[in-house]
Amino acid sequence: MSHGADGAGGPLTLADYAELARQRLDPSVWDFVTGGAGDERTLAGNTVAFDRVRLRPRVLSGVAQPALSTRILGHTWAAPVGIAPVSYHTLAHLDGEVATAAGTGAAGVPLVVSTFAGRTFHDIAIAATGPLWLQLYCFRDRNVTRGLVERAEEAGFEALVLTVDAPRLGRRLRDERNGFRLPPGIVPANLSGTGFSAPGEHAREAFDATLDWTVVEWLRSISPLPVLLKGILTADDARRATEEGADGVIVSNHGGRQLDGAAATLDVLPEVAAEVSGRCTVLLDGGVRRGGDVLAALALGADAVLMGRPVLHGLAAAGRDGVADVLSIVTEELADAMTLSGCPSVADAGPELVSGSAVSLPETGGRPAAAERPRTHVSGLLKEELHGSVSDPVLDTMNFLNEITHRYPDAISFAPGRPYDGFFDSEQLFTHIRRYMDHLAAAGRSPAQVRDALFQYGPTSGLIRGLVAESLRLDEGIDVPAESIVVTVGCQEAMLLVLRALIADPDDALLVSSPCYVGITGAARLLDIEPTAVEEGADGFRCEALEAAIRTERGRGRRPRAFYVIPDHSNPSGSTMAVDERHELLKLADREDLLILEDSPYRLVSPGLQLPTLKSLDRDRRVVQLGSFAKTLLPGARVGYAVADQLVTAPSGSTCLLADELSRVKSMVTVNTSALSQALIGGMLLAGEGGVTEHNAGTARHYGEAMQATLRALDASFTEAEREDLVRWNRPSGGFFLTVTVPFLADNAALTRSAEEFGVIWTPMSYFYPQGGGEHTLRLSVSYLTHADIHEGTGRLARFIRTAAH
Repeated sequence: MSHGADGAGGPLTLADYAELARQRLDPSVWDFVTGGAGDERTLAGNTVAFDRVRLRPRVLSGVAQPALSTRILGHTWAAPVGIAPVSYHTLAHLDGEVATAAGTGAAGVPLVVSTFAGRTFHDIAIAATGPLWLQLYCFRDRNVTRGLVERAEEAGFEALVLTVDAPRLGRRLRDERNGFRLPPGIVPANLSGTGFSAPGEHAREAFDATLDWTVVEWLRSISPLPVLLKGILTADDARRATEEGADGVIVSNHGGRQLDGAAATLDVLPEVAAEVSGRCTVLLDGGVRRGGDVLAALALGADAVLMGRPVLHGLAAAGRDGVADVLSIVTEELADAMTLSGCPSVADAGPELVSGSAVSLPETGGRPAAAERPRTHVSGLLKEELHGSVSDPVLDTMNFLNEITHRYPDAISFAPGRPYDGFFDSEQLFTHIRRYMDHLAAAGRSPAQVRDALFQYGPTSGLIRGLVAESLRLDEGIDVPAESIVVTVGCQEAMLLVLRALIADPDDALLVSSPCYVGITGAARLLDIEPTAVEEGADGFRCEALEAAIRTERGRGRRPRAFYVIPDHSNPSGSTMAVDERHELLKLADREDLLILEDSPYRLVSPGLQLPTLKSLDRDRRVVQLGSFAKTLLPGARVGYAVADQLVTAPSGSTCLLADELSRVKSMVTVNTSALSQALIGGMLLAGEGGVTEHNAGTARHYGEAMQATLRALDASFTEAEREDLVRWNRPSGGFFLTVTVPFLADNAALTRSAEEFGVIWTPMSYFYPQGGGEHTLRLSVSYLTHADIHEGTGRLARFIRTAAH
């Protein structure tokens, strides 16, 4: 069954799914599934509130393909829709939450799993390809709640949703009339051994009726996961939630019994959103039945909505496919509503989309200005008042990886992508610096000038630009003048400078090949740039994907400005772009007026003949090359560079090189790159007859042998049957990295278990997907390990994978 056609040849609607569900379920089960957890009058009021809203149409807006994706708590959702927590999906379908998770993952949206789910967190997580959150009740016995949180963390759940209006549940009148009881075998699968059976009994006997605001601090003390409070209906409570450290609030009125005449969720949403004003995530749960309802909620201040009943109807009618189809219908309706309202993206949805007679907005228009926000009195600083990048999940994940490495020092780590220590000789540092000093003297510098070159700040563009240009000519066939090069503090600074110079307007788009090196996405986040992912296929990058992404961005009214890619032995995937694809990419860049940001640090430390760089093939100055000597010469020197030979024309008609503009930006960032570091790298280049190839003959051989040793060890560790059904990996020809695909969620919880119980560390590939993905893949780095460690570590990894998969 699909949205495209039903058995009669026509498309199914949400009403069709509801009717199919009604026909297939026992009448008392139908009443339970469709009746909701709270007072029935309250639930009806929620849908009526949406019926009152009128969206304003706009013509000639130019919106053809509105952007539905949004970022919630640092993660990208395909649409601003999540699945609300509903108990016992097994009443609607035998596979229950497992089928729901599979359907929501296919749609790219999250599922909030109820405490009273009919399937275990573990089983749900195996089926899920999208985010999972846990909805919690706080029990009198806090150990019960703690146990739920711990099991959810182990399964890879990403957030906690505490229902705060639960101790007095609404009367389920239809269930009382029907004398409804849960059928035999329908049990809360994650509360096994606690003696609980049905929600009503839980509320009366087990929920903590004395719950107060300290529960937020308690939850944060037992788990690092974000905490959202579900059941917020007033601005005062929303403000208090942020003061107590909640990461989000959910405007909802159907977790418990409400006051007579209580307002519908949509009616109170604007005041709640205005009160928190961006300090925390605001979701709405209650009454969402159509795509237009989603847009109305966004316009009135919600960051996203949660939807329950229609999804259960799809589940009852057609299992996972029904869930996916219901979500497809809703997102298509949302896209249509956005197009007709002239709304190009979720971020652009505001109160101007809604008719003023339909809702009551706060006098501030929905969100107070920064100067009007009440500030909590605390000692020190509020994190929400710092730049959003300090809370970016990329930073958190890298910190988590470092923490794991230090916590388990005896584990074998396939995580760090750094050079092998055996190549370094401390005495060589002095030799290389002396060689560079002699080079300056031979060029006619006086002793005082040589001293100043190393002791003083030096030129912003760099001391060794000429040597870098010569090495590029010798090693890579790139013939550019020294003036087109800026020597930077590692390649990371080169990325930052280029992004700052090129992305000048909110409508300028940065596209990145995905999975993507976190350095570029991290630099973009620092500059408030949201990169657009261009997904690699199974065999690597294809120009068709980039061309489609360019069309989509232009359809959103944006200007694709630059595309970042690692064409050789990519970090993290290990893939290499074919030579025909390189030529096609350059043609596409010229045709679409696009700059290519080429980052290729692993070429010269990989064995065999390497394909030509994009910059060496560039005849139209379409490529800005971002380079580094970290892998080829010395990581501790922190010396990188940008080759930016593009002409920049001023309004006056005068021209300069893009490198000159990068130098201006650099002068306000690091002033200049360390003269001692440049002297060290300069001396090493001179020792290599002007290039780095001679330095890397043995290095490339070592890394190539390490890669082959890892591939042989993986082949030996898994049977042929396991390689077909359990695990698979790619086979890079060089570089530091390869990827392994597994049948379970390869997340932080799995990584912790791998390190703790099996003594092996790896990197979750999900870290490297800017807009979600890679949840079942891990990255192995082979560069830092001996062959003995590779052999032992691969054996440990195989034992972990077998255990985690069963």
